[in-house]
Amino acid sequence: MTLDEIKAAVDAGQTVHWANTGYVVHKDRLGQYLITYVPNGSCIGLTDRSGHRLNGKEAEFFIARLEDGAENPGSQSRPDGQGRG
Repeated sequence: MTLDEIKAAVDAGQTVHWANTGYVVHKDRLGQYLITYVPNGSCIGLTDRSGHRLNGKEAEFFIARLEDGAENPGSQSRPDGQGRG
């Protein structure tokens, strides 16, 4: 996913993950896009300080699918083919 696709998905209320389902991209009340590691609450910015380069590869970001969670409870791996443009 590109930076613009990630932001649009988050703004639309979709759950976006990075690398695996333990990482969730969200927008805080200041309008900053962050990546949070859910198990411990640690977070980093979605981009570097310039705001243009992702802190991760585009191919590593994907939108959660409801059926993935239902079929594979507790799964931490990225579904095949997700996040590829």
